[in-house]
Amino acid sequence: MSLRCGVPLLLLFSVVASGSAGAAKMPVSGVCGSASGTDLTSAPTADLCTAGAASAVIGAGPWTWTCSGSNGGRTSSCEALLASPILPLTSNASANWRSAGMLSVGGIPNRTTVCATVSPLGNAQDDTTDIQNAINVCPPGEVVMLTAGAFTIAEGNFVLLNAGITLRGAGPGVTILQRTDGAQLGSDAPGANPSPIILVGPQQYNNNQTATALTADVAGGAYSVQVASTSGFSVGQIVYLDEASGAAWQTDPEGYGQIWASPDFRVVWMKHNPIQSFDDFAADEYPDQAGTAGCWFSNCDRPTAEIKRIAAISGNTITFDTPVTISYRVSHQAQLYYWATQPTENAGVEGLTVSGGDDDNLTFAWCAYCWAYQVESTAWLDDGFGIDDSFRVQLEEVYVHQAVWPVPGGGGYAISLAGGSSEILIENSISVQANKVMVARSSGAGSVAAYNYMDDGFILGSDAWQEIGLNGSHMVGSHHILFEGNYGFNMDSDDTHGNAIYHTFFRNYATGYRRQFTDYLDGVDIDDANNLPGGNGPLRTAGAMAYTYWMSWIGNVLGTPGHTSGWVYQSGPQGTPSIWLLGWYDNPPYLTDPNVAATAYRDANFDYLTNSVAWASSAHPLPNSLYLSQQPAFFSAGSGYTWPWVNPTGAPQLYTLPAKARYDAGTPFTEP
Repeated sequence: MSLRCGVPLLLLFSVVASGSAGAAKMPVSGVCGSASGTDLTSAPTADLCTAGAASAVIGAGPWTWTCSGSNGGRTSSCEALLASPILPLTSNASANWRSAGMLSVGGIPNRTTVCATVSPLGNAQDDTTDIQNAINVCPPGEVVMLTAGAFTIAEGNFVLLNAGITLRGAGPGVTILQRTDGAQLGSDAPGANPSPIILVGPQQYNNNQTATALTADVAGGAYSVQVASTSGFSVGQIVYLDEASGAAWQTDPEGYGQIWASPDFRVVWMKHNPIQSFDDFAADEYPDQAGTAGCWFSNCDRPTAEIKRIAAISGNTITFDTPVTISYRVSHQAQLYYWATQPTENAGVEGLTVSGGDDDNLTFAWCAYCWAYQVESTAWLDDGFGIDDSFRVQLEEVYVHQAVWPVPGGGGYAISLAGGSSEILIENSISVQANKVMVARSSGAGSVAAYNYMDDGFILGSDAWQEIGLNGSHMVGSHHILFEGNYGFNMDSDDTHGNAIYHTFFRNYATGYRRQFTDYLDGVDIDDANNLPGGNGPLRTAGAMAYTYWMSWIGNVLGTPGHTSGWVYQSGPQGTPSIWLLGWYDNPPYLTDPNVAATAYRDANFDYLTNSVAWASSAHPLPNSLYLSQQPAFFSAGSGYTWPWVNPTGAPQLYTLPAKARYDAGTPFTEP
C-alpha cells in the first residue's frame, strides 16, 4: 500500500470523503449567461448559463430557458429576443423589463394558508395593534386575513408589513383601513403625526448604506461590475448602484444663461446662472451639499442609480441577475452599496381599501418582490402608492383616485417611484383624478408601466391646465422606463426638478384630451375637448419638456378622431395644440430646446391629424410587446379583449383596454 506522510492513501481518501460528506453545502444560484438579454436571429445554443444547469430552450423568438440553482439556491429565468431594429441600443432595457415586478419569479403567488383572522374593533377604536400582532407571528408564505369592515389606523401609527406574508382583506370597498383625522379633503395640512396607513418593508427611514468603489467602467447591458472590495456583499443580496453627476456650468439651451448639468446632459439640475425663480437651489447651493435638493431622492448629487440583485461573486467581480441599464463610470466615482438592513422580500397587500393616509396611503420602502393586488387607494396626502428604495415591486389591478390636495408640491401624486427604485411593474391598473397620475423621481431603471388607464390629472384652482399624463419624471435621474399599452391623455416628461432620459413609449394611446369630469373639490366642470372651463391646455398627445433627451416613441396612436381641428403636427411653444410638443418650456420666454426633438426616436406612430403612420425609415412589423412573450391573462377576463389593443399599422387602430372598460363600467376590479 502506498503511503503519503506515513498515512495510507486509502485511509487518507476515506478521511477526506467522510469529512466532505458531513460538511454543509452552500446554496448556489443559477445565473443566466451572456446569451440572455440579447437580440438573436435564431435560438441560442451557447452561453446559456454562467452558473447552474441550463434547461431546454423553448420558443420561436423570444426564447426562454432556466439556469437551475443547487443546494437551495435560486433558479434564474433567462430570455433572448428575436432581433428587431425597432429600438435604439442605448434605450433597450428589454432584459430588465422582462424581469419587472414578480415576472422573474412566476408572478404574484396565490397563498391559501391563513395564519390569523382579524376583525375590526369598531367605534373608531385603533386596530393597529391587533393587525400588527397577527403579522408579527405569521409564518412566511401565509396570510393574515382582515374581515369585512372599517379598520382604524390611528394618526401616527401604521401597519408594518416586514415579513414575507400576505395581508389580505375581503375585497376593496369591503375591507377598509382608514384614518379619520389624517388627510382631509381640500387641505394640504396633515395630522399631528403624519404616517402612511401601511408600510411594506423593514422600516420607514434611515437604512444606512456601505459603499465600495467600482474599479472599472461598466457599460449599459453588462451583467458584472469590478469593485474595490466584496466585503459585506453576498449572493442574493439586493444592492444599490449609482454615480456622481459630474455637473458643471453649461450653456442653457433654453436661453437662461447657464445651467448646472453634466457635459453630456445626462443629468440636468434645476440650477441657473443667473439664478431663476423656479430653481431648486440658492445661488450658493450645489447638489452635492447635504440638505439641498440634490439629496431629496438620491444620494447627494448621485441621481443616476439602479437597484440590482447579486447572482454571483468571483474575486472582485460581482454579477447581477439582470444587466445594468446605463453606464457607470469610474471618472464619476461610481459606487455599489449594500444596506444595513436588507429589504423585506415576498410581502403583499391584497383585496382592501386604504384611505386617509397623511404621509402616503401605502408605502413600499426597501422592499423586493413585493406587491399590491386589487387595492384601492383614495383620499391621501403625498403618494397614493409610494415605492421608495425598492426592487421588483408590482402594482397589479390597483385603483388610485381622488387625492385630497391635487396641487403641485408633492401632496397629490397617485403613484410615485423614488430613491432608485428599479424593475417595478405597474400593470392593469387605474390612476385618475390626482395632481399627477404618476411620477418617477431619481428612479425607474428597468421598470414597466403597462396596460393602465391613467386620466384626469389636474390642479385645484387651475383646472384648465392639462397636467402631465403617462410620465416617468419629476426629479432628475429617472431613466429606462417602458410605457406599453396604456391609455392616457398625454405622454410627456417634465423638467420641474431636472430631466429624465431614455424612456420608451410603445403601443400606447394618447387622446390629447382629459376625459370630461367635475373637480370634486370646487365643482368646476373640466372638459378639454370643449374648452371648459376655458383656456384649456397645453393640449398635446406626446411631449417632452426641455432637457428630456433620448426618448423613444414607437407604435403609438395619437389624438382623438374628429377633434383635431386647430391642431398642428409638431410645435415647440406650448400655446398651440400639437400632436408632438417637444422641447417645450412653461416659463417665459417659452423657448424650445431643439435637442429634445433631435435626440428623440420616433417610428410607426399613427395620428388622427394626418390619419397616417409616420415611419422612421421604411415600414416594418412591430412586436406585440417589449416585455411579454404572450397575451396577459387579464385580456381574457370578462367578455375577452383583443391584444395588442393598440394597432397603429392596422384597422382599426384601437380595440379596448380592460382597465378602461372596468372604469367606464363602474366596476374598477371586474372586467365587463
